[in-house]
Amino acid sequence: MKLVACILGMIALTTTSFAADKIAVQITPHEQAEVPARDAGVLVNFAVREGQVVAVNDVLGQLDDTEAQLAVKRSQLERDIAVTLARSDIRVRFAKKSAEVAQAEVKRANESIEKFPKSVSATEVDRLRLAAERATLEIEQAQLELSSAQLTAQLKENELQLAKRLAARRRIVAPQAGVVVQVHRKHGEWVEPGQPVLRLLRVDRLRASGFVDAKRAHMLKPGTPVTVSVDLPGLRETSFAGQLVFVSPEVDPVNGQVRFWAEIENRDTTLRSGLQGMLTVSETKAAESRSP
Repeated sequence: MKLVACILGMIALTTTSFAADKIAVQITPHEQAEVPARDAGVLVNFAVREGQVVAVNDVLGQLDDTEAQLAVKRSQLERDIAVTLARSDIRVRFAKKSAEVAQAEVKRANESIEKFPKSVSATEVDRLRLAAERATLEIEQAQLELSSAQLTAQLKENELQLAKRLAARRRIVAPQAGVVVQVHRKHGEWVEPGQPVLRLLRVDRLRASGFVDAKRAHMLKPGTPVTVSVDLPGLRETSFAGQLVFVSPEVDPVNGQVRFWAEIENRDTTLRSGLQGMLTVSETKAAESRSP
């Protein structure tokens, strides 16, 4: 019994030792973005301020899109004209009626010849037959033109969608939710494609990044709950719950350390990027990691 108690004591001491062993971490942004202009132009309706909270896909600014909107309207009109022509089968119906009349004339001529030979000349019969054949071909031509009009309508619809996309490129849209932490350009300024206009920072979720000795890296498993303690300016030490997300499969050959990072919930936004803290792995998970 004493031996068992001794072994259990040693296991508890080892687990507690790891759990109590804190790892220094740096608080860094989980997501941040330099939001660029996608086209060249003058910034209009741009009134974004630093500290403003935005949601994903919020329109943050607008480049002058006068020409782009005119292109959209022109494409809409061309599409509408093409659709109207594509839906109209008047020429096909007219060609069919013409063919029916021409064939009826040929039939009457033949009936007249049967009753009264030489009542209709051979030349006239040939002319009537030619007219009937031409009317039949005109049906095919009208059907071909209708099919072409339908394809043209599809082409104009694609051109309209392209014009709308080009107009949408004149808008500066938030790629993620976050806080505007830096504004690089002002209303009325000219911007070039790819030029950063503002910087967004996500603050409701942060990272705790750090390094651990390679000999202890096996104790860190993605998905493991962690606690990060940070001395907040003007406040006492505060703890934040998080979860290990990444443990590098590489060991730094210079210092023998492994990089890792955990995600931390920061819904009240009291934690700030740039601070330092200490990370502690969950005792239960630590014990499970050590078990064979």
